[in-house]
Amino acid sequence: MTTEKNGGKEETRRAAEADLRRLREADAELGGSLPARRAAAHFAGRDAGETDAIEIWGRRIGRSLSAVAFAALSYYLYITYIR
Repeated sequence: MTTEKNGGKEETRRAAEADLRRLREADAELGGSLPARRAAAHFAGRDAGETDAIEIWGRRIGRSLSAVAFAALSYYLYITYIR
């Protein structure tokens, strides 16, 4: 009777691990962290589609500076109006 009980637990554990593995794979297929990947591609300039290296670096620099400007503006507005 103990072996049946342990065998049932082992079977349940294997089924649960298989389900978790399947869900992880499905999550990766659906995008997992799609917004993070899109943002990384955006700031890296990979969404430009151009083959000109200077243009890609210009986009990277411009987008990085815009992110820094946004952070600075957010900080300034927080200090000025919230604090």
